[in-house]
Amino acid sequence: MRRSQRSTSSPYSIPQPASRRLRIYSIDPSLAQSLETSDIRETCIEVPWEDTEYGSQQYGSIPNAARQEALLSPGPCGEYLEVIDYDPSTETYYQPIDLSDPYLLAQDGLPPSDGNPQFHQQMVYAVAMRTIRNFEVALGRRALWSARKDDNSNNQYVGQLRIYPHALREPNAYYSPEKKALLFGYFQSSPADPREHLPGGIVFTCLSHDVIAHETAHALLDGMNSKLTVPSNPDVLAFHEAFADIVALFQHFSLPEVLRFEIARTRGDLQSDNLLANLAREFGKAIGRTGALRSAIGETPKPSEIDQVTEPHRRGAILVAAVFDAFIGIYKRRTADLYRIATGGSGVLPDGAIHPDLVTRLAQEAAKVSQHVLTMCIRALDYLPPVDVTFGDYLRALITADFDIVPDDELGYRVAFMEAFRQRGIFPHEARSL
Repeated sequence: MRRSQRSTSSPYSIPQPASRRLRIYSIDPSLAQSLETSDIRETCIEVPWEDTEYGSQQYGSIPNAARQEALLSPGPCGEYLEVIDYDPSTETYYQPIDLSDPYLLAQDGLPPSDGNPQFHQQMVYAVAMRTIRNFEVALGRRALWSARKDDNSNNQYVGQLRIYPHALREPNAYYSPEKKALLFGYFQSSPADPREHLPGGIVFTCLSHDVIAHETAHALLDGMNSKLTVPSNPDVLAFHEAFADIVALFQHFSLPEVLRFEIARTRGDLQSDNLLANLAREFGKAIGRTGALRSAIGETPKPSEIDQVTEPHRRGAILVAAVFDAFIGIYKRRTADLYRIATGGSGVLPDGAIHPDLVTRLAQEAAKVSQHVLTMCIRALDYLPPVDVTFGDYLRALITADFDIVPDDELGYRVAFMEAFRQRGIFPHEARSL
């Protein structure tokens, strides 16, 4: 029976799903063209379910007319996000995807594709909604976007963040506080090594999980505190960039295919160079760099040198590295017993591939720790001063927020954070004791 011929009545009520599954690129598209990584090119992620007009008519899952604005329409356009796929360079509106189409629901959305604008729309919606969900779970409340000023400087409520997958024909992507929008660019690549990326090929920043999560985190952070863009000290803008990188970094670990692949490849050593610790690898190589745009693994400046780094991205990288080091310390502590069991007590793995069961257990621990760390980092936002934030303030917020919810730090999470920050010369202002 065709969809238009179906009855709008039902003899029984079917509960609304809690989530929908959507396919995305789990790694940047250029990496998916490698034989080694082609098997992990895509994954399905669960995003909060937003009902559709069809669903509400069929099964009565929306109880009253007040919820009509929450319906998911083609775009996708839902309660939080409005994807508008207009390309100003070609003056083209691309046909919006309808995620409520039964065929798409049956196959978890469109398959990943570089050349399909509808998949681009699906990708930005899925990753942005996943990021929003992480914030809401950590904070225990609904996410809100920053207000828009009208002509009289009065605040106007912004219900939906707009996303433009093809807004720019340049190697850039950014969050615009004025437009309340995420704008993603696309460009022709000019790699330093043509073996790693097609020279002249088109790179879409809207197909990078890292870039989408990073820019969505900027928008969410602006919604929580719009004063964090006022550069009253060198740490303020650096914190904005670092926090967005932290969100993108630790959401990597929620992608099981990539996580298991990297655990097996590195034999559980997440301190080595790996896909999980690098951000926007395709973007970085396409613009001529030899590696990713940014990495959580890098040189640790001496505590006396931190004040010499002032550029926001470079200074923010210090904070990202500190948080990642804390994660590594916690991960090692939680997995030490697994290594002892697997090696008969020595803790030293023999040469060769590690057992698949050990890969599974290490991946489970890495995923659990990364989610804990990400939740700590987001919850700490509520404990920051409203203005003039420093890295030391963020450390104090991390410790205080975690103490409030977990008074007994049996696994040493807070100690790991304090040690990692101390090694980089980051201390809470006027602290008498750590």
